[in-house]
Amino acid sequence: MTRIDIQFSLFSAFYSPLIATMAGGFLAEEGLEPSWSVSEPGVSAIAALKDGSAHVVQSALSQAFGPLSRGEDPGVVHFAQINETDGFFLTGREPEPAFDWRKLEGAEVVLFGGGQPLAMFKYACHRAGIDYARIEALHPGNAAEIDRAFRDGHGAYVQQQGPFPQQLEADGVGHVVAEVGRQVGACAFSSLCARPDWLEGDMARAFTRAYRRARAWLNETPAAEIARAEKPYFPEIDPAVLERCVATYQRLGCWTPHIEITPAAFEATLDIFAYNGLIDTRFPYARVCAPPPRG
Repeated sequence: MTRIDIQFSLFSAFYSPLIATMAGGFLAEEGLEPSWSVSEPGVSAIAALKDGSAHVVQSALSQAFGPLSRGEDPGVVHFAQINETDGFFLTGREPEPAFDWRKLEGAEVVLFGGGQPLAMFKYACHRAGIDYARIEALHPGNAAEIDRAFRDGHGAYVQQQGPFPQQLEADGVGHVVAEVGRQVGACAFSSLCARPDWLEGDMARAFTRAYRRARAWLNETPAAEIARAEKPYFPEIDPAVLERCVATYQRLGCWTPHIEITPAAFEATLDIFAYNGLIDTRFPYARVCAPPPRG
């Protein structure tokens, strides 16, 4: 077995296409033994690619926008999509089957403090026709700190990725009222990233074969079976909660069958970042993305 080092920027069930390469045994079938980690708070997983401590990372196209804006070569490329939809949920204190985004104006909402999660949320507000500036935003910190803040009584609503919201529901603390991705629309939300030289090697081809099979498995397999396979990666999450989370993401359609980052999804992401004033140049697709390895 050959060791492959994988790093996540953020670890959640939303990134099941990458988790499933390990949990479903697809990497092992290719002779690859995965070693995985999560990047330290405030440190981009891209750094692990550059220092050689990771072969492939879970990232986002926006990681390339900063260097490109400064006229620099990012040094890495995004070669496959993980999610083609925002995977955050909006959870409230009470059930709201007829939730209206206008209820957020004037309300305290616990949110991520920046980066892509906040950019996507602001774009969702724009698409919903509400004024983000009228929301009383609370930014307590990372995913765990956001969860803790809402559990401690802060905010009327909270923005989280699964399975945090589903666990809140199971614990009687909150109720999912909206899926942010449905408001944002299709876009290149998260991606697999690697160094160009690694993509030319046999390990990259073996990894990509495993990833294609894992992605097909996610779309063809009942959520209960997927949750059982992934449960060791989420020891603190109830099995029924993980199953419900996986089923919701399957329904949302974020794990589309193709693994390529499409030009349409790329352009949609540029639209979102341009709306937020985070870029003033529409970068060429080929400066950010590459096709997945074949063979």
